[in-house]
Amino acid sequence: MLEKRSDRDLKQRVLREMKWDSRIDWASINVEVNNAVATLTGAVPSYAQKIAAQDAAHRVAGVLDVANDIEVMPLDHFIRTDSEIAGAVRNALEWDALVPNELIQSTVSDGWVTLEGEVDYWRERNDAERAIRRLAGVVGVFNKITIRKQEVNAKQLREEIEFALERRADREAERLRIEVNDGAVDLWGRVHSWQEKRAVLGSISHAPGVTQVRDHVRIDPYF
Repeated sequence: MLEKRSDRDLKQRVLREMKWDSRIDWASINVEVNNAVATLTGAVPSYAQKIAAQDAAHRVAGVLDVANDIEVMPLDHFIRTDSEIAGAVRNALEWDALVPNELIQSTVSDGWVTLEGEVDYWRERNDAERAIRRLAGVVGVFNKITIRKQEVNAKQLREEIEFALERRADREAERLRIEVNDGAVDLWGRVHSWQEKRAVLGSISHAPGVTQVRDHVRIDPYF
């Protein structure tokens, strides 16, 4: 069982993890930890760095949640007009073989990208957002993509999700409770780490008929 770490220790570990990640301008980021919840503040030149810092904090064993309040303030060589960003967004969506780009529309305002449209899988919604996170000039993403409703058998869908979880995270599957209502999936339980939680949510995203995922899973490294 993982030894419980103090907030002070966790803060130092988060800072070291961000320093280790060569993608992050760690010196411009402040970290505070309270009751194992890490809060990130400061400013970075790209949205990609903001997400990288968030992922680095999640990777630290013992961190339960992350509040990402980092601002994105592009440097001169990262600044793009909204028109340039819109063109790059369209290219990124078109060049990603896993994204149904023809079903997705984007709007760019002051560097903020809003994605809209209707796709068949929750996974496609997530893939579309991931495709544009690293574009220069993007300061944030509003993902308003919805999932096309399908006729699904709630019991069958729940069983398929449970089988998927057992294949990927055998022990975790036993500690999770799943409810399905009209395509919306509610997930309760606890896992040991953010990596396990991400694997669980990733499994659900591939299920046909899932229109929404409501995540109630708690990270608890000490059980």
